Amino acid sequence: MRRKTRIPPSPLPQRHGVDPVRVRLPFEQRWATVRDHLVARLAAGDGVIDGMLDSGLIVGADGRPVARDAAYVPGMYVWFHRALPEEHPVPFPLEVVYRDERIVVADKPHFLATTPRGSHVAETALARLRRDLGIPALTAAHRLDLLTAGLVLFTVRPEDRGTYQSLFRDRRVTKEYEAVAPYDPDVALPRTVRSRIVKERGVLAAREVPGEPNSVSRIELLEHRAGRARYRLLPATGQTHQLRVHMAASGLPILGDPLYPVVTGPRPAGDFRRPLQLLARVLEFTDPVTGRAHRFVSGRVLEAWSAYESWAR
Repeated sequence: MRRKTRIPPSPLPQRHGVDPVRVRLPFEQRWATVRDHLVARLAAGDGVIDGMLDSGLIVGADGRPVARDAAYVPGMYVWFHRALPEEHPVPFPLEVVYRDERIVVADKPHFLATTPRGSHVAETALARLRRDLGIPALTAAHRLDLLTAGLVLFTVRPEDRGTYQSLFRDRRVTKEYEAVAPYDPDVALPRTVRSRIVKERGVLAAREVPGEPNSVSRIELLEHRAGRARYRLLPATGQTHQLRVHMAASGLPILGDPLYPVVTGPRPAGDFRRPLQLLARVLEFTDPVTGRAHRFVSGRVLEAWSAYESWAR
């Protein structure tokens, strides 16, 4: 069995709060040069890899540029910065509600991705916080959907990340959400919804299928007026889009949801109107390192409840 080797530190600094890409060459040598493997693996377009190599933008562990004709070395690491996509700045503040030497808790706005992914790279909560707080090693312990606002936990030191991630994996975090959706007096509440949810790669919406339930949510009515209601949502599990799926399946689709119950057309870039009315309101856990009991509450207000006409225009 091949021994696990230590990953060398990145020779490149972050750029705009975004880590460089790290690529390890497979041990199965099927290429003559590093260049040949990168061209086959990255599918970056004609001439892109050659241009990066010729410009010295791809480096090895020693920080030196990799030559275009550099021989393939099984297990070798190389780093480079990907070209950042054009991103519309999300015009809402990202508030820090708590910070100590190990963790940061932020109150994320709607439309801001938690971590770099796809077309959202520098304009993400993680990259913003790294820049604003000057903590290059900051990482996310969990994620919220881009469209969902509310509390997110980040870890300051890489060695602590797994410890705090295990809180979510082992369901030792109490999470409370708030949503605004239609009011239907015929829907009996409170209710606990149990179902099996699957999310297929490349498909925008998750769906419920027959089988053993893998998702559990409790839905409670807080108050209602003018045909709308404010709900407390308590997920016991963490499937993708779970609360949105369960609300729609209950006949109470969350206002502003572009996927449930019907997938609508893509939102134009830079359109920040009618945000999804879903908020991660409360995050509660016992710190696994210090033993301190934490309870954080978002200061955000769902606009479709506080000012519906403003949200709907």
